[in-house]
Formats: sequence, C-alpha cells, structure tokens
Amino acid sequence: MIKVYKKIADLQNQLFDGRKQGLEIGLVPTMGALHEGHASLVSRSVVENEITVVSVFVNPTQFNDKNDLKNYPRTLDADCELLEKTFQEAIAKGQAKGQELLVLAPEVGEMYPTPDTRHFEYPPVTTVMEGSHRPGHFNGVCQVVSRLFYIVRPKRAYFGEKDWQQIAVIKAMVRHLQIVVDIVECDIVRDADGLALSSRNTLLTPEERAIAPAIYKSLKDSVEYAHSHTVKETHDQVVAEINAVDGLEVEYFSIVDGNSLQDVSNWEDSPYIVGCITVYCGKTPIRLIDHIKYKN
Repeated sequence: MIKVYKKIADLQNQLFDGRKQGLEIGLVPTMGALHEGHASLVSRSVVENEITVVSVFVNPTQFNDKNDLKNYPRTLDADCELLEKTFQEAIAKGQAKGQELLVLAPEVGEMYPTPDTRHFEYPPVTTVMEGSHRPGHFNGVCQVVSRLFYIVRPKRAYFGEKDWQQIAVIKAMVRHLQIVVDIVECDIVRDADGLALSSRNTLLTPEERAIAPAIYKSLKDSVEYAHSHTVKETHDQVVAEINAVDGLEVEYFSIVDGNSLQDVSNWEDSPYIVGCITVYCGKTPIRLIDHIKYKN
C-alpha cells in the first residue's frame, strides 16, 4: 500500500527511519494529473531505490498565467490509484527493490509557510525558449524542486525528457546549490499516434486531441528533411507544416546546441543538436511542448 502525507514533518520522520537503515531514496517530483509517463518514472525509481517518494503538488510559483494555474488538472485520488497500480505491478514482477512508496501531497501553505523570495538565474539555460516566453517559470521550478530536495534528501531524482529544458535548468541549480543528488533522465512516453504524454492533454477536446499528433509527426519527418537542408530551411519547414494545420500555432521552434541551449546556424556547429518546440492547440488554447534530437 502507498502512504499519503499532507505534512512534510510526517514524511521526514518516516524517511529518517529508512535513512538510518541505510536505505536509498528516489524522488519523482510531479504536479499531479499523473499518466503513464509519470508511471514510467515511478517504475524506474522503485526498481533502483528501497524507498520512492512521489510529490503531487501544483506549484503556484512556476505559473506566470493565473488562469493556467487555476485550470491545471488536480486529480489526487486518481493519481494515487495509478501509483498503487504501478507499485503493485513492480512488486508482482519481482522488480521492486523496496516495499515503500510514499506520496507527498501538501497544501500550498505547507510547502510555502512563508513566501519564497529566492531568485535563481542560470543563463543561458534559464533565459532562452521557455525562459523567455514564460518569465519567472524556471525560478518557480527551482524554488519547488530545491525545497523537495531538501525535504526528501533523495539519492536519485527522476525527470521525464519531455520537459527537456527543465532538466538542464535543474542540473544547473544542483551544481549551484551543491546538492548531492543524481538527476536521472527518462525517455519521453508517447501515445500510439506519437503525442507526448502530458497532464495538459486531459484539457484537450476530442477535436484538439485529434490534431495534436501533427506536432510530433512534423518533428519526426524533419530529421530526414534535415539531411539535405539547412538549419533555417528545416526550422521553416517544421513551422510552416504545423501552422498549416487548422487549430495549431507554433509559439516558437528553436534548433539549439543540446548542452548550451544556444541557437545553431549550421549542422556542423555542434555534435549534439536538438529542436525544441511549443505549440498552441485549439481555441483555449492548450500549450504543448515537445522536442526532437537531430544529432546526439
């Protein structure tokens, strides 16, 4: 059985006992509305650690749009059902290293008893792409993730590659704060039609859900296209192809060095090149992100 904690001190007391026994702790930070992508992170953590902590917390400090915060799905009961199912499957297969899956689901006042005034800035990784289009977003991410690291003190923390830029930011924060934790990057989980799994997908209408896979299709097709075209031509092809779909509009598409996140002009500029995209889908609209690796 999983255990749900609303109070940070109660969770820490439980972890203290495990830590005294020399047990390793894995952390999977989430904002809830869990799906199979999250489940894949949890599955990996329970295989590699005796104790896994999953945080379920919609962090207000990383939203620069109040409506986005208000509309973000909150489904704790369903989240716990998925976590229980995922945990029991790992146990049944004999894959679980430990027998503890703990859920931290605090209220805002519990996570932030006083306003968090810390400021995190790690240019260029915090200032390009999502950083420039969502001012303050990564500062909020660093605030909550650093707090979770201090609360849980995990050996390993698991993040999905869908939020690819976020991983780069968290790695920069870990270096800056000298936090001892292994950042484990996990592959994107996609639906059969290619759409990257995301909590925001639940907000799509059936019509919007039907057109959303065009994002990844265009990205995937562009890898072959890039073999005989320039960076700029590849960029323009992807943007034009997606914008041609009624209901989709590209906010940005950046083809960048995979380490520095700086734009590249030529395919020879770096041995590691990634295309990162954000697309508005539908009338609301719902903001969807994805990426593709051109060179790795």
